[in-house]
Amino acid sequence: MSDEGGFDIGALLQQAQAMQEQLQAAQDAQAEVEVTGTAGGGKVGITMTGAGSFIGVSIAPDVVDPEDVELLEELILAALRDAGAKVMELQSDSMGDLDLGALGGMLGGA
Repeated sequence: MSDEGGFDIGALLQQAQAMQEQLQAAQDAQAEVEVTGTAGGGKVGITMTGAGSFIGVSIAPDVVDPEDVELLEELILAALRDAGAKVMELQSDSMGDLDLGALGGMLGGA
């Protein structure tokens, strides 16, 4: 209900619903994207979806040294961190694409 110059709760609810639909669409699109984090010049790779699910690991045979397991562990950890950072960037970019419209203004956004 709205009076002249007043607050329209119906419009606010419609905007909130539209924003929720945009958010769900962005999350669905992210889930389809694959990113690969790498380490050691591409010798170790970790592939994830934009939703954060791990879906693949690749390790070049020449980095598998039974005498230096610690190096392989460090490369895997670095590739995991790289993949995670890429997913975070993807998610941040997706959130930046959402149109908050008037709702964003009411919440202090631009």
